[in-house]
Amino acid sequence: VQLVESGGGLAQVGGSLRLSCTASGVSFDRSDMAWFRQAPGKEREFVARVGWTAPGLSTLYGDSVKGRFTVSRDNAKNTLYLQMNSLQPEDTAVYYCNADGYYTTTYHPGKYWGQGTQVTVSS
Repeated sequence: VQLVESGGGLAQVGGSLRLSCTASGVSFDRSDMAWFRQAPGKEREFVARVGWTAPGLSTLYGDSVKGRFTVSRDNAKNTLYLQMNSLQPEDTAVYYCNADGYYTTTYHPGKYWGQGTQVTVSS
């Protein structure tokens, strides 16, 4: 299984970035997919999740990104996305793609991780 993130970089406060995660070696259309992030000196944080069950794909967001970030997927392209708007300095972190997690009362990450992509928000 390989998960490859892209789209990170430097953004201004209030700006936007779109992250992508392309998956291979996994049944993407039947995998729960999620984004996590980790800032220096902090624990890994759940960002967003999108389920795979039709007809509606359920989404879940961390409290700190609700209303600003949108997670989506394109099963035809085996790709997960994270649209990040109204970026703030506290969004600065390495963002990781995750596959095969599940949600109960909290989100439990799966065993497959990407290498991460750096997002830096500068004022």
